[in-house]
Amino acid sequence: MIRIGITGHRDLTPDVSGAVADLVKAHLAPYGCEMVGLSCLADGADAVFAQAVVAAGAPLEAIIPATGYRKALPTEHHPVYDQLLDQAVRVHELPHSESEPRAHMAAGRVLVEECDHLVAVWDGEPARGPGGTADVVAYARALDRPVTVLWPEGARR
Repeated sequence: MIRIGITGHRDLTPDVSGAVADLVKAHLAPYGCEMVGLSCLADGADAVFAQAVVAAGAPLEAIIPATGYRKALPTEHHPVYDQLLDQAVRVHELPHSESEPRAHMAAGRVLVEECDHLVAVWDGEPARGPGGTADVVAYARALDRPVTVLWPEGARR
């Protein structure tokens, strides 16, 4: 089975989130349940991807950057995060305590190293901080991992 990881933007507007969900579903459709999805389960692209993996009946693996990760996510995302974490067949917990850029980049590295293919929900812009989507894409490309960039045409963050 192919192992597909996700990196992508958070804090998507409802319109962009819906368009991203459509792009992700279309990209994953050919794999059906013959894939394993890897996600950090953050709000935005990570959760959209994880929900599509679970909906396809495929196994989900979660990568948790730090023990304080959930607390650092938006409160309104906690129920989605909790549900996805409960559905994960495997959880990779990193040894960081605080959810900060160093922990996020470490999680991005683990995600890339554990996957065969990376999906990036990315507008092509530089990362807004260390460990952002652009940094994870650059790491994947440095390891010669195939990367598919998905971004709705004309969408803005």
